[in-house]
Amino acid sequence: MKKQMITLATTAALTGAFATTVSAEEYNVNSGDTLWSISQQNNVSVSQLKSWNNLSSNLIFPNQSLTVSGQASASDNGSSNQASESNTYTVKSGDTIYSIGKKHGASVSQIKSWNNLSSNLIHPGDQLSVGGSTAVKSESSSNNTASEESNTTASSSASSEESSSQGDVVKQFTAEATAYTAYCAGCSGTTATGQDLRANPNQKVIAVDPDVIPLGSKVWVEGYGTAIAGDVGGAIKGNRIDVFMPSNSDALDFGRRNVTVKVLD
Repeated sequence: MKKQMITLATTAALTGAFATTVSAEEYNVNSGDTLWSISQQNNVSVSQLKSWNNLSSNLIFPNQSLTVSGQASASDNGSSNQASESNTYTVKSGDTIYSIGKKHGASVSQIKSWNNLSSNLIHPGDQLSVGGSTAVKSESSSNNTASEESNTTASSSASSEESSSQGDVVKQFTAEATAYTAYCAGCSGTTATGQDLRANPNQKVIAVDPDVIPLGSKVWVEGYGTAIAGDVGGAIKGNRIDVFMPSNSDALDFGRRNVTVKVLD
């Protein structure tokens, strides 16, 4: 992978205040690269790459040079802007409201409240408030209906690519999903495969019907991420799963929903 650093020259503002130097990083496209894979390598979104490089489609070519970081000139009085940016988060493929909340020390309910979200549905490229400040209007909501449909399609494609990159998809189906904790009534906190969930509350584990998903399988669950099929339950039969959550409030926020499940190995 070949990268180049281009440094923007320092310039003086008319007021006499000097702008800080900001670097823009470039990437030379290799055979087999996609915008999504490049975005994941550089911790940015596909929509940001397209915007920075004036791309109207996802088509790229080997040896093409792409800008993979933002270019801006920040003046000395930009500290308030930096503080504001630290309170926003750009959604990446595979993110869920739950995983974003865990990264920023916030609950699912807080994230939804700060961003006026009525559901748990988010899209790559959306900007979310993660610090209690006024919600930043998401990219998907600012576009017209056609753009929203395009973003939804791109999100689905990116999610499929992400899950496929983690392993071959052995089986895919729709399941009814609920959530549980290690402290539910009658729960010991230890899974059927011996995982201590009370000692490891950040584990990604789901309860399954072993006749449908073999115990020990790596599984991708829509809205939850990649997990291990490590537990069973009396009511978990057929196309039903139960996802582990570290707290009762998180489990209640997850609720009951139909999700896409991909068995990866």
